[in-house]
Amino acid sequence: MANGLERESGLTLFSEEELREVSGVKRVGDYVEVTCGCTSHRYGDAVGRLRVFVNGYLEITCECTPGCQEDKLTPSAFEKHSGRETARKWKNNVWVIVNGEKVPLCKTVLLKYYNQVSKAANGSHRSHNGRACHRDEFVRCTSCNKERMFRLRTKEECRIHHDALADANWKCSDLPYDKITCDDEEERASRRVYRGCTRFPTCKGCTSCVCFGCDICRFSDCSCQTCADFTNNAKA
Repeated sequence: MANGLERESGLTLFSEEELREVSGVKRVGDYVEVTCGCTSHRYGDAVGRLRVFVNGYLEITCECTPGCQEDKLTPSAFEKHSGRETARKWKNNVWVIVNGEKVPLCKTVLLKYYNQVSKAANGSHRSHNGRACHRDEFVRCTSCNKERMFRLRTKEECRIHHDALADANWKCSDLPYDKITCDDEEERASRRVYRGCTRFPTCKGCTSCVCFGCDICRFSDCSCQTCADFTNNAKA
């Protein structure tokens, strides 16, 4: 696209000018990919590919060695994987190449949409009742292969969805409410497009309804990488 990657809303994700001096830029579908890295005094540079998605999500594929299998890492997990001695400051420690120099992510335009999502989680974009807004999500049953909808309006509902998503053998019968069995019909396609966004009923994901970490949907007693990253970053 001549003027940058377009978001679903019709806005431009990043202009050509914003990414002109950034190395390794690749535009693929709903994300921009650039070369990134993290430096350890002991192990040197760990290089990877950072993907910045239209909804602000950040994902890194590590290329530290030809045989490295680490894929879809959060920046915090990539920082830890690199062996960086002063971890928990990924915004400063993970870098991209701008005009031939290593520049921390926090000093680039690449965190623009991530920061918007973070502000949404902290209250700058909230629903009418003052809570951070989370869109409805779906989990597929491993027994009948039907997708079941999860409402994420409260911390309890978020925990139920969080645990279901982490369960590789999740089944319809595991739902603690809405006693659904595998015999029940799947959610109608016409209903599935309405995910609870407060701005646009059939939104496919925006900074108002997509949350990548807040006190409602992250849990300090959970040991998964997602919750651990959020807890560690909150302490940093």
